[in-house]
Amino acid sequence: MRAHIVAVGAANPVVALDGRSGAGKSSLARRLVAAWPGRGRVQLVALDDVYPGWDGLAAGVEYARQTILSPHARGLVGVWERWDWETGSRAEPYAVDPSLPLVVEGAGLLTPEVARLADVSVWVDAPLPSRKARALGRDGDTYRPHWARWAAQEDRHLAAHDPAGLADLVLSIP
Repeated sequence: MRAHIVAVGAANPVVALDGRSGAGKSSLARRLVAAWPGRGRVQLVALDDVYPGWDGLAAGVEYARQTILSPHARGLVGVWERWDWETGSRAEPYAVDPSLPLVVEGAGLLTPEVARLADVSVWVDAPLPSRKARALGRDGDTYRPHWARWAAQEDRHLAAHDPAGLADLVLSIP
């Protein structure tokens, strides 16, 4: 992935990481930011902070496209508000600097519109048992009752957008 980022030849490339819940996107994104092939600060946005609730996969991706990715592509500061899962509303704002590299990760992210805004797009794949164990190990009983509901949204995303087909890289994680 580092070679793909370097090949972009930009000081502020955008990397979009998509994959089903528990595939390893968040861990991969953190490792990528820590080992970034350039100097300086790298911005990381996790869509878990953006989705508007358990039925908000598509809405969260569209919100991220409008408030984070599109402004960045136009050289404008993007401002997004974190979703407060406890209150069910938007919370404090965060700014995204268009002069800095940006990594965005989350299920449902790779749509044709988002793929056009990303310099490097990645689909992270993992087998269902591993994904479910990671996701429930991370979020436990908070996520357990919503697993099937969220997976149905991911199924719709896969059927509508073929994110692996849109990706520059497909990574398989055991």
